[in-house]
Amino acid sequence: MTNQQTGKKDGKVLLRVRPRGFCAGVVRAVDIVELALEAYGAPVYVHHEIVHNTYVVEQLRRRGAIFVETIGEVPSGAVLVFSAHGVPPTVRDEAKERSLRVIDATCPLVTKVHLEALKFAREKRTIILIGHRDHQEIVGTSGEAPEQTVVVDSVEAVNALEVGDPERLAFLTQTTLSLYDTQEIVARLRQRFPKIVGPASDDICYATQNRQDAVEQVAKDVDLILVVGSPNSSNSNRLVEVAQRHGVKAQLIDSAGDIDPAWLEGVKGIGLTAGASAPEVLVQQVSDRLAGFGFTDQRDLDLIREDVRFTLPPELATIAPAPRR
Repeated sequence: MTNQQTGKKDGKVLLRVRPRGFCAGVVRAVDIVELALEAYGAPVYVHHEIVHNTYVVEQLRRRGAIFVETIGEVPSGAVLVFSAHGVPPTVRDEAKERSLRVIDATCPLVTKVHLEALKFAREKRTIILIGHRDHQEIVGTSGEAPEQTVVVDSVEAVNALEVGDPERLAFLTQTTLSLYDTQEIVARLRQRFPKIVGPASDDICYATQNRQDAVEQVAKDVDLILVVGSPNSSNSNRLVEVAQRHGVKAQLIDSAGDIDPAWLEGVKGIGLTAGASAPEVLVQQVSDRLAGFGFTDQRDLDLIREDVRFTLPPELATIAPAPRR
């Protein structure tokens, strides 16, 4: 531990890094479901989990949200919210055919990637989409031009790529990836295909990058990093990987109850962060449990300033926003 961060050499210290937890896209998505329940009453249907967090989904379910994986599960004419991860055009078409009252909670940064995919498709390019094939965001983005899109998730996958015309390639990325891994994949793509083009600006979400940068900064000052996030949260898993890449033990926990006391043996300093879909209430519960293990010196480190806000869909913009968590 360093005196600069903790103010002392001995004792058990918990460093809670900021930024952490909810990003602007998640705040907007959760608000949309809450406001839809207020405006239209329960039930409100949500296509896929609104965000990848067990606690958030359960809280909304208790209020009357019904989460579905297919449009066929939604009664005709019902209110349907698209999740923050986005959906392919086929889902939008099916919702229209069933006369559903759709409210789109797709994160604006994900929408940006969809628009880029459409642009490259119009230019008759093969799109190399960097990401995890089964993640909902990749399913949605690749659906914009399925016949022209190839998904890769590693340098090895790039090495195995076979394309029809190497002169007409483009790449895009899932917004919640590790910046380090993405840079390696993009570098290899450019080596193999010098004519490949990319988006005008980085697709990696500002919140994903900021949380990864914050973990990198605190990693040198702690023995263990705990990341609050659900197992299916891509950006939360990437935070664990970033910490481990910097030589620090790291664990992903869905709640305070997931903490294994064995992890804390010999540990003097813990860094605590949360994925972009994890609410602050879980961070506080983890902090309280760690205090019971002797980590009573708890400090918030404000490392990177965030002030991004996204507007609500027009059909909900006139309703007062739900309270911040």
